Amino acid sequence: MHLQRESTGYLIDKRYYLPPVAFDHDELEALALGIAVVGQWTDAPFAAKATSALEKISAALPPELQGDMAQITTFSVPGASRIPWTVSFSDIRNAIRDRRKIQVNYVDLQDRTSRRILRPLALIFASPVWVVAAWCESRHDFRNFRLDRIERLACLEDRFEEEPDKNLSAFKAREQEP
Repeated sequence: MHLQRESTGYLIDKRYYLPPVAFDHDELEALALGIAVVGQWTDAPFAAKATSALEKISAALPPELQGDMAQITTFSVPGASRIPWTVSFSDIRNAIRDRRKIQVNYVDLQDRTSRRILRPLALIFASPVWVVAAWCESRHDFRNFRLDRIERLACLEDRFEEEPDKNLSAFKAREQEP
């Protein structure tokens, strides 16, 4: 939390303040299920953040909704279809947020390995695999890279700028094309 010194005391930075939000039972159940899925299908650091968020939501609920959290009946359990990966999911998330390029050694469907420099744009869950959508510097085009096929990942110091033809909006528009 960031505090700002004022002449009369401290104020919480508005970027870290969430005004009161009211949830109904179904919304609480949807949030809890989403957080359970995050716990099953991402990595431990991100799962811990999701659990922390649910605990904060639960603690802030009015007494009449506290019982709703105990009555949640929708769950997620580990599945045999989960395809494991060895790279850090959280490192990729951070690179996306910080607009840092990543370097990967990627194994394609023909078992050929290539080294790529990517501008990571999004992580996409296409059950049972995770894909990083990226602008590939060597192909000069958008590509999707399955996390389970990335042998090595390095987060680079190089940052990339938001460019209209190489950003997430352009990627989504391309995916929408027939």
